[in-house]
Amino acid sequence: MPPNDLVRLRHMLDAARETVAFAAGKTPQDLKSNRILSLALVKCIEIIGEAATKVTNETRTTYPQIPWADIMGTRHRLIHVYFDVDLERVCDTIALDLPPLIGSLEQMIQAEHK
Repeated sequence: MPPNDLVRLRHMLDAARETVAFAAGKTPQDLKSNRILSLALVKCIEIIGEAATKVTNETRTTYPQIPWADIMGTRHRLIHVYFDVDLERVCDTIALDLPPLIGSLEQMIQAEHK
């Protein structure tokens, strides 16, 4: 794996962990009533997607268990349709998609260190 890909995977992992930590115990209503929290969570998810866009095709092909296209598509949606972010969907992404992503990224990074 190219060294820059490993850096980007770490960025993805750090942002995913932060997102899950920031959102712990929060509901979509909490995000609607706390603009700072909702912006922080959206920004973290954007970072995950932006880092994913910088990972080489070679690495993406080597690790097909990561939903690369979905991650990058989410980033594009949040950035370009910022005026229509569905906070319930953001909560679902955090609760359902990020924990398995964190596990996969941890395994990938660990495998690269062996």
